[in-house]
Amino acid sequence: MDMVSVMLNDSAASKLRAIPLSNNTIGRRIYDISKDIEEQLNDKVRDGRFSLQMDEATDSNKDCLLITYVRFIDGDDMREELLFCKQITGRATAEELFKIIDTYLKEANLKWEDCVGICTDGARAMAVIRGGLQALIKRVSPNAQWTHCMIHREALASKQLSPELNDVMTHVIATVNYIKTRPVKARIFSALCEEMGSDHTAVLFHSESRWLSRGKVLSRVLELRDEIRIFLKEERSDLADNFYCNKFLMKLAYLSDMFLKLNELNLQLQGKNTHLPQLADKITSFVRKLEMWLQRVKVGRVDSFENLKSFIEDNKLQNTVIPCMEEHISALQKHFQRYFLMQDPKQYDWIRDPFSASPPADLSTPEEEQFIDVTSDSTLRLQFQSKTLAAFWIGVEKQYPLLGKRALATLLPFATSYLCEIGFSAVASIKTKYRSKGGA
Repeated sequence: MDMVSVMLNDSAASKLRAIPLSNNTIGRRIYDISKDIEEQLNDKVRDGRFSLQMDEATDSNKDCLLITYVRFIDGDDMREELLFCKQITGRATAEELFKIIDTYLKEANLKWEDCVGICTDGARAMAVIRGGLQALIKRVSPNAQWTHCMIHREALASKQLSPELNDVMTHVIATVNYIKTRPVKARIFSALCEEMGSDHTAVLFHSESRWLSRGKVLSRVLELRDEIRIFLKEERSDLADNFYCNKFLMKLAYLSDMFLKLNELNLQLQGKNTHLPQLADKITSFVRKLEMWLQRVKVGRVDSFENLKSFIEDNKLQNTVIPCMEEHISALQKHFQRYFLMQDPKQYDWIRDPFSASPPADLSTPEEEQFIDVTSDSTLRLQFQSKTLAAFWIGVEKQYPLLGKRALATLLPFATSYLCEIGFSAVASIKTKYRSKGGA
């Protein structure tokens, strides 16, 4: 540029500067940077214990993708990073998924023997004990602990409804679809809501694939029940009859309350850097609440269900849906016990707080000796108050390797496939038609 500026003029140099050196310069630089980041990550994961979470899904372009995240010990704490995202060219069978993962680990020089945990959803290709991805990984890594995503299990446990409540859900979805799938009707309904001074002017779509969908849909329909009743009556729709029935509205109020509680639990299970003891506490707490709600409902107390309580009090009604509530809460208890095999809630106490808990009965003699050493160490007691649980046990392992290794075998595996869901959302936003295509 200096030569052109001196030999010709600054204007010629400016025009030459506008010409790219190569038509794929930026794309090549992005590739080089990503390869360097990938190599740095693999260097940190290599020769240390790690756990994986993985999931497969089809995006908006009909591409089937396998996304995998890794958790590993980096210095004095644990880290979670995207390991890879690969396209599945054939059928998403267990053999094909294992081949993709195995090939990547071999190319990255990562050993299956160092893998201590695998977390997936409960899909057949992933979770089947014989012939599924779980079984194929167990062959090469017998000590790897498989975890069924706790968020997925919570969604499955809360999915089943009694025929009576399922009818309510069916009519609610039909009502939402009646309003939302017709643009003219949606505009008319929105105008009606504005005239009535409603806080919201639209109902929400229901989606089976979204964790929190049902709770939000039910709450919005309950909130706009008067507007929906007037709108459906003007439209002469048979669906209007439901919103004149107090028993239907009481069931709707109960469902909105219960699914809001389930949504709250679901949100507690989400997030990064979660581990099994932490999320097991959340599930135990919810199961205990189910028992409390059931006992209170049996004696006619519905204080825990705010929407239902308000609806009954505002309309001076008698609660006629208690048998329906009892049946649903009892069913929820059974489903949660089925999907979360209830173990001793104190089994993780020695990891959560070794200075207050008793050692587990199955510790070996050397491990129990180290447990005594740890709980007698005043310095470690002070560190326990200021560090994360993972960081504390990583520090313990350096001095007391047997006990530290045993604790980290519980903390290192993923408890959910939350990161995979975030990854698929990122892929969906990257592939949007509004994404800028310039330069790459």
